Amino acid sequence: MSVHAEQKPWTVPALADAKRAGRRMAMLTAYDAGFARVMDRNGVDLVLVGDSLGMVVQGHDSTLPVTVADIAYHTAAVARVLTRALLLADLPFQADATPERALDASTVLLQAGAQMVKLEGAGPKLEVIRFLTEREIPVCSHLGLTPQSVLRLGGYKVQGREQQAAERLLADARAVAEAGAALLVLECVPTPLARRITEAVDIPTIGIGAGPHCDGQVLVLHDFLGLDSGHRRPRFVKDFLAGGGSVDGAVRAYAQAVRDGSFPGAEHAYA
Repeated sequence: MSVHAEQKPWTVPALADAKRAGRRMAMLTAYDAGFARVMDRNGVDLVLVGDSLGMVVQGHDSTLPVTVADIAYHTAAVARVLTRALLLADLPFQADATPERALDASTVLLQAGAQMVKLEGAGPKLEVIRFLTEREIPVCSHLGLTPQSVLRLGGYKVQGREQQAAERLLADARAVAEAGAALLVLECVPTPLARRITEAVDIPTIGIGAGPHCDGQVLVLHDFLGLDSGHRRPRFVKDFLAGGGSVDGAVRAYAQAVRDGSFPGAEHAYA
């Protein structure tokens, strides 16, 4: 039996409740029913079908080749087995280029079983966020290092280290929350800035390489298990399988470490 079988399934309103209560949320990516089932029964609160599948599942060098059909296929597989965790799905590259395209793609993903879509960036994406939320589609925003912008950024680099960039990220975080996003992923952001953002917005923040002060944490499945994805291992990654003894044990250890604040440590964060 699940160690959290007595708990109610997660809903979008429960995210804000968790932030208000100071309860940290554990998120992992999943791409198939088997791993999703393990996560669901061992305390993971949020499951993301990420466009990271392009790199760790399909073998691409970036997330750019991933399509809506790819995300929908994996979302449907994961959705079939979740009973407790909230399921998010990424809008892949250019699927959210216009509000209308984002609506079409989001409809496909929600019909496949997602309960929320995630999209990268602010600026012109604010109109997209408003358009989707006005049409009953919950949105998670993603700021900091946005992998779909890898060509413009010139690689996978920490964002917001300079004062001007930090103030822009803080302003963007406030803007996406005002536009209607219900959740915010912060990737590769210096710890002090991630803390400022988390304290400045009413919506929960989920960190990945953003230090310990976010309202939750997320890792990519293959990184969390210490598997070789064919790409450089980021400093914010921890191999939970090494100490967990089994995949079930690793998931339990990760969820507990996120909730008690022992992960991420200083060695996983950026100054």
